[in-house]
Amino acid sequence: MKKALWPGHTPRSLREAWVALAGLSAVFLFEMLDNSILNVALPVIGRELHASTTALQWVTGAYAVVFGGLMLAFGAIADRFGRRRIMLIGLVLLGVASLATAVVTTAGQLIAVRAAMGVAAAMTTPGSMALAFRLFDEDGLRVRALTLISTVGLVGLAIGPTTGGLVLAIVPWQVLLLLNVPVAVLAFLGVRSGVAADDPDGLHRDPLDVPGMLLGTATIVLALLAPTLFVDEGAGSWAPWAVTAAAAVTATCFVLRERLARHPLLDLKLLALPLVSSGLAYKAAAGLATAGLGYLVTLQLQLDWGWTPALAAIGMLPQVVVLIAGSTFVNPFVRRVGLDRAAWSSAAAVVSGLAVYGLLGRFGYLWVAIALVLVAAGMRVVGVVAGLNVVRGLPANRTTMGTALVDTATEVTSGTGVAITGTILATLFTGDIATSHWSPQQTGEFHQAITTAGLTLTIVAAALVGWGIARDSDSGDQNLLTVMPRSSSRRLRNGLYP
Repeated sequence: MKKALWPGHTPRSLREAWVALAGLSAVFLFEMLDNSILNVALPVIGRELHASTTALQWVTGAYAVVFGGLMLAFGAIADRFGRRRIMLIGLVLLGVASLATAVVTTAGQLIAVRAAMGVAAAMTTPGSMALAFRLFDEDGLRVRALTLISTVGLVGLAIGPTTGGLVLAIVPWQVLLLLNVPVAVLAFLGVRSGVAADDPDGLHRDPLDVPGMLLGTATIVLALLAPTLFVDEGAGSWAPWAVTAAAAVTATCFVLRERLARHPLLDLKLLALPLVSSGLAYKAAAGLATAGLGYLVTLQLQLDWGWTPALAAIGMLPQVVVLIAGSTFVNPFVRRVGLDRAAWSSAAAVVSGLAVYGLLGRFGYLWVAIALVLVAAGMRVVGVVAGLNVVRGLPANRTTMGTALVDTATEVTSGTGVAITGTILATLFTGDIATSHWSPQQTGEFHQAITTAGLTLTIVAAALVGWGIARDSDSGDQNLLTVMPRSSSRRLRNGLYP
């Protein structure tokens, strides 16, 4: 029989698995806390390291691009060589890279450190969900565990800017990245002592698809670079279009490689599984909506309505409160309606929030707050349920690849959401959007732009959710895998995907 991840037995409650969950929560805390706490320090970093605007952009961009680009590759490596082993190596790299911040003296050195931290994140973040999924046998416990882990991360995301500002008032900016060291130590100890080594029966023995890894990484890196270039240089520049074309070419080559390879990095047949395709569609819609709406609302509150940054931060509180407090309703909601219905209904709430903003957001803050609440509530459930559906819809030896797919879909669509809004604003708004006083014409152009951007995001997100619902209707046969005995489920999966 399959050995339990928990040493000695499979835990029957969250309390029994508290050591492992503490470690896995610390991993997710790092992902959420890292960029949010660092953004506050960018002006100080720029002054002390004499960094240009482009260099400062890459202080955060290098991490995001490397993280997003390598997740699929490390997902495949973890499913081949051991999820726990790869996570522990990644946590050591995270600690060492964070310590290196203490000796950084140039912007280039800091960018290199951030890239190394992106590698560490790609090695650890997908594994946190995969190990939490495999820690328990029951979907109910899995939902509760993933809700707990995501809540810890979202608290980090919420308190990051405030914590960073307070820390900067008394200590150098390097301390912000050195905070990752105790987080890495806590995660290492929790995973090392709370999660047993991977059972070889739960890993695959296929040779690694190195060409597929290179093509997949190149595709995702280019796909993450393109939205940034569209926002920074505008749709009239050749650079974003060239990068987009290069992403399309590498994506085509990747698909051809995976279709022809005997042992592909990503078996494209897996993406056709109903639970997998629907879960990815829901997560993509949520990522698109959250990033796009956050970008639009931030500009609207400060540039259109003239709110100070502090007041604008307070204006985003409805979203923050729902994201943090939402853990209290995720589990009861899922128990009441089931995993599949919870997935599509929460994704529909995300689309509804975008529609409210696109149609009514310019008429007052009340509508903005309603939109933020709807999107946050939907994302809170989707973040747990859709990801869980993807993992439970995959063969047992592809769970880390599944979580890597979920995270990659979120990263890419988040960038796309910002790119859509930024491109529409650049097209419809004349002049410098950051000027302190707009003319009546510019104000009207901005209102037209946020309405157009909001409704465009609504249409794209609705299309993704509609596709997910259509795939959900085909998931009846696949759901047999989740309700039959584990031994039968494993034999069926092994028969379908040896």
